[in-house]
Amino acid sequence: QVQLVESGGGLVQTGGSLRLSCTASGRTFSTYVMNWFRRQAPGKRRELVATISSSGITNYADSVKGRFTISRDNAKNTVYLQMNSLNPEDTAVYSCAAGRDSGMYNYWGQGTRVTVSS
Repeated sequence: QVQLVESGGGLVQTGGSLRLSCTASGRTFSTYVMNWFRRQAPGKRRELVATISSSGITNYADSVKGRFTISRDNAKNTVYLQMNSLNPEDTAVYSCAAGRDSGMYNYWGQGTRVTVSS
C-alpha cells in the first residue's frame, strides 16, 4: 500500500509560480510512474497534467507544456510539479497518482487546491 500526500497549493497571482510536492510512503516509490492530475471544477473531467517514469522520462499535457516541470527525488520519496507563468485557467485541485506502469493509477493523494487570481 502506498499513501500519497500533496502539499504546496495556495493562492497566487497571474504570472506567478508554485511548486507542488507529493510525498509517498513505502519503500518502492522509485519503481512507480508518478502522475499529476487536475480537476478544474466539480463535475469537469480530470486532466492528466504531467507524468514521470521510474527512469525520469517526462510527458506533459499541451496546456502546460513549457510552463510546468515534473521531477522526482527518489531519496525523498517525493515528486514535484513546478508551475510557472500561472493563469486563471490553471485554477484546480491538483492530485498526484502513483502507478505500477504507464497508464495505471493505483494510488491517489487527497489533492491540493491551486487558485490563480487575475
